[in-house]
Amino acid sequence: MSRSFRLLYIALFLALLLGLGLWSLRSFVGFNANAPVLDGSWSKAVETRYDDEFPIRRLGTNLWAALDFKLFNEGRPGVVLGRDHWLYSDEEFNPAVNEDQNLQGNYALVEGVRQTLKAHGVQLVMAIVPAKVRLYPEHLGDVHPASIHQGLYQGFHARVAADKIIAPDLLGPLQQAKLNGQQVFLRTDTHWTPDGAEVAAKQLARTIAAKTLLSGEPRQFVTEAQKTVPHKGDLRLFLPLDPLFENLMPPKEPLQKRVTHPAQSEGDDALFADTDAPVALVGTSYSANPNWNFVGALKQALHNDVVNYSEDGHGPIRPMLAYLKSEDFKNSPPQVLIWEFPERYLPVNNETGDADPQWVAQLKQAGMHQQDMASNTPTPTTPHRAPN
Repeated sequence: MSRSFRLLYIALFLALLLGLGLWSLRSFVGFNANAPVLDGSWSKAVETRYDDEFPIRRLGTNLWAALDFKLFNEGRPGVVLGRDHWLYSDEEFNPAVNEDQNLQGNYALVEGVRQTLKAHGVQLVMAIVPAKVRLYPEHLGDVHPASIHQGLYQGFHARVAADKIIAPDLLGPLQQAKLNGQQVFLRTDTHWTPDGAEVAAKQLARTIAAKTLLSGEPRQFVTEAQKTVPHKGDLRLFLPLDPLFENLMPPKEPLQKRVTHPAQSEGDDALFADTDAPVALVGTSYSANPNWNFVGALKQALHNDVVNYSEDGHGPIRPMLAYLKSEDFKNSPPQVLIWEFPERYLPVNNETGDADPQWVAQLKQAGMHQQDMASNTPTPTTPHRAPN
């Protein structure tokens, strides 16, 4: 290799490094760490920002994701790829660690929560959300749910029925709505559509009305359609293909936002309505995220106000435990509490947040004791006479 060629090689290499360095500096445009310098927080923030925005890192991530996607039809852990651009959460497919133990513990906790609510005069109504794959199995590829998920929805209903917990079936009405042409779950998202949320709300309202669980004057609510926006489903995040391979991504889907408010006909009377809402809602992002308008659909279907205590990203157990310790529950418990509980959370070890572990254990113990008593109670042979 001649001396001039070596110099050219070195110059090109240095130019490449300089170009990459200048390119990477773009990531600091508008960056403000707001961190102290002396304890190392500022340098850590700069390092994290640089790692996240470094162009070669993004290029490598996009290339690797594109290879996985095109060659093996796979995404990052967290997503299962179906046909026709349908994506599913792998939580609906994977077996869980200690799943049998978790099942029994969560069943017991649900019963313990019911007892706590009953002691305060609150009627529990479970809204068991069926898995997306249970409603749209026709878009599956070669991957199918583990055996623990096969009868999970039916088993959950059987257990709460044995504990005499009200839990209307949501799967049947959602399947019927699907047959009628409604899309009840989003294609690239874990969650239901506003139509699916409305179907569930109406089914819950029918059950609550049939059992006359609410007293007081009804209130009228109306729901209005807002603009339709392109929705980037949460499951697309497990396909890190953008920006270089955005064309390979499942396309965004239209989502029509909805908003629910008291009917205009209420006029000034609404100002004097009872400030203690008769219905409380506790649940997951199916309830917390305003994109689905589940709480609004409940208000309209129930003809009553609903206070939403749901949390996004923490599962169904943690927000319930937080609510039971809240001042709102202690000072103004509702008449009815709707607990939205996706079936996929049943066999896993759920978050409990900062709840006292001893108190959580007591709830489970109370639930297990009640279930043991129920299982040891003989079943009457007739409605009026028990066996000898």
